[in-house]
Amino acid sequence: MKLPVIKHLVSFIEENDQDFLIETVETLENLTEVPSLKDEELDVIGELISNMYGALEVHKDIQSGTAKKEALNSFMQRVMGSIDN
Repeated sequence: MKLPVIKHLVSFIEENDQDFLIETVETLENLTEVPSLKDEELDVIGELISNMYGALEVHKDIQSGTAKKEALNSFMQRVMGSIDN
C-alpha cells in the first residue's frame, strides 16, 4: 500500500463519491478471474485493489469524525503493525 495513492483516492472520494471506488474494486476483482493474466499483472491489480480498500477505510474514519491526517496515519500504523506481526 502506498500512502500517497491512498491520500489521492481519499481526495477523489471527497470530491466525487465512494461508489466510484467500490464499483472499480468490483471490476478489478472480476478481472482477476481472467485465466490468461500473468502473475505480474495480478500483482498490479492486487496493489490497486488494496490501495482502494485502504482509501475506503480512511474515508470511513473521516466520516466518523477523525481528522484526515490522523485517519491516514492511523491506517498506515495498523497496516505496518499487521506486517510486523
